[in-house]
Amino acid sequence: MQISFHFLQSCVLSNRNDLRAFLHFLTKKEKTKIESIDIIFCDDEYLHTLNVQHLNHDTLTDIITFDLTHNKTQPKVAELYISVPRVKENAKIFKTTIKKELHRVIFHGTLHLCGYKDKKPNEVKLIREKEDVYLNLYFNKPQKR
Repeated sequence: MQISFHFLQSCVLSNRNDLRAFLHFLTKKEKTKIESIDIIFCDDEYLHTLNVQHLNHDTLTDIITFDLTHNKTQPKVAELYISVPRVKENAKIFKTTIKKELHRVIFHGTLHLCGYKDKKPNEVKLIREKEDVYLNLYFNKPQKR
């Protein structure tokens, strides 16, 4: 699986190779084949424009996941657009670090690619539980020596 990072908005993202390996682990655990994910870090205005143009949602959001796969039998090709200002604001609201909130959002978008939804209350509950599982696994993994 190829994972690329694109920065339209400045964002600190350390340990990118660890994150790539972990996303590979996550998708394998969720039994989802992914060919590539482009993760694009942008600002509120850019993401809001995408939200209005492609999803008809006139709201701010922290992430939009686009599954660009044409043939459902093929591994997925996707783009995750993440609003850095939303992530920073949500980190304050949820009393967490920007680093953890950024990873939560990345895992959330990846979970969408694995088939998880978040429109109904039971779907929101399940995807939040999955986010927490993967956040705990990622941040509590043994450190390399």
